[in-house]
Amino acid sequence: MSYFYKYNFVSPEPIYALVKEELKSYFDTGAVDDLLFPIYLNKCLEKLGRSSHAIVPVMLFVEDFQARLPENFYAIREAWFCSFLSYPSYQSGVAFYSQTADLNTVQIAPLVTDQDYTCSNPVCVSNDCGGECYSSIVQAVHKTILTIPGNSYKRKFLLKPGNISFEENCSYNYNETSSLYSSTTTTDTSTPMSGDFDSFDLHDNKFVTTFREGMVEVLMYTSNYDDLDNQLIPDNYRIKEFIEAFLKFKVFETLTNQINDETFNQLQQKMINYKIFADEAYIMAESEIKKQTATAKQRRIRKNLNRFNKYELPLGTSRYKGRR
Repeated sequence: MSYFYKYNFVSPEPIYALVKEELKSYFDTGAVDDLLFPIYLNKCLEKLGRSSHAIVPVMLFVEDFQARLPENFYAIREAWFCSFLSYPSYQSGVAFYSQTADLNTVQIAPLVTDQDYTCSNPVCVSNDCGGECYSSIVQAVHKTILTIPGNSYKRKFLLKPGNISFEENCSYNYNETSSLYSSTTTTDTSTPMSGDFDSFDLHDNKFVTTFREGMVEVLMYTSNYDDLDNQLIPDNYRIKEFIEAFLKFKVFETLTNQINDETFNQLQQKMINYKIFADEAYIMAESEIKKQTATAKQRRIRKNLNRFNKYELPLGTSRYKGRR
């Protein structure tokens, strides 16, 4: 099981607005626009690598050696084969109180809803008010307790990347020596041609395995977008500074290829300055995403401390006794 730092992801619209406001004169005259900003943003994220994408756990149900990947899939980080565990259902320890009846609810106050259909208007002579008077109803309070199913799953082993080949006229390629790759008998043809029985591969946005059916928990990198189809970016100061400097560099690079009031040397000097700023910001952003957190440092120290435990004698060393 791997450990990773989970970033918060935000929209890049504030960075776009900041760049256009600081370079307002160029955008007002129409010399440049923000049409290519999403492409430049994608270049920045690709340069930073997979660490600029969100990591999301997803459960896949494999049927006939394959499972469909989500639409926002970018890359695989881990894939775990899981087994299904069935437990009896149990009630949740938290109750929800409301004034509307629903499933799994118990009325607690009052025990019976009290309805009064007598007219309370002294002006009315009889109970027939012509629609002006209504019956008074005491609202009941209901207590809702949810029943949680006890079904669960457990990680068994980590799947390894493999090469599962295909044929044009067949979805999966079964070779003549399939018994070498099979896990049971020589007549078993349930395993396609692959490196091992615990391999997986990716084809056409499908997760392909060497077992016919099962459950797989996947930790995958995703590409998320907001309501305006802007790719979300990590909420990190260094990464934002790199994106801002890179956008300004690309703006002046575009201006150098056009005819403007400024001379070519002036625009080129501005472009070189922002190119230097963008390179420096990239170095700082890359150092920031590689920096270990406090939890990661503790885990690394503990791992180094237990590195040579297998070479220690069961008796005679105080270090071993202290740990035991």
